[in-house]
Amino acid sequence: MVSVKYRTTAILAADVVSFSRLVAEDEEDTLQRLTAYHRAFESFVVRHGGRIFNTAGDSVMCEFECA
Repeated sequence: MVSVKYRTTAILAADVVSFSRLVAEDEEDTLQRLTAYHRAFESFVVRHGGRIFNTAGDSVMCEFECA
């Protein structure tokens, strides 16, 4: 018999509104701002006990042990 361990977590998913349009209008500036936003976002996530477990393009997926 296999023992399964369960846990409850809170998942947060975020992305930039109209990212494709922003890149088309000014790619360099948009990517610089995205880097700054990711750094700030990561700081908030870590400060509140979370971890970022996935990023793709302009999206960020985070996990917290509780809401």
